[in-house]
Amino acid sequence: MVESRKYDLNLIFQALSDPTRRAMLRSLSKKERVITEIAKPFEMSLAAASKHIKVLEKAKLVNRRKEGSFSYLSLNGKAMMSADRWMQHYKKFWEDQLDSLQELLEEIE
Repeated sequence: MVESRKYDLNLIFQALSDPTRRAMLRSLSKKERVITEIAKPFEMSLAAASKHIKVLEKAKLVNRRKEGSFSYLSLNGKAMMSADRWMQHYKKFWEDQLDSLQELLEEIE
């Protein structure tokens, strides 16, 4: 449980609530990228993209590595895993609900 305290779920879910940030994370799940490469697919200024990236960094969803004048970002899987562990706690509830719905639908048929 110490690992879950390292990451703030409120910040993680706030960061994940935005489709642009989710798309940025999807891009980073493939490989490490420079900030300009992450911002390129979006119709926004580099300053606007940087604001999104700061939210991702604050939530610790990305790691930054400097090399010369370039900043490289990569996905922080450990932060994502802490959110997944939280959601897994509720998975049984939803599975039970879906099983009950399936049984009801089968009875109706």
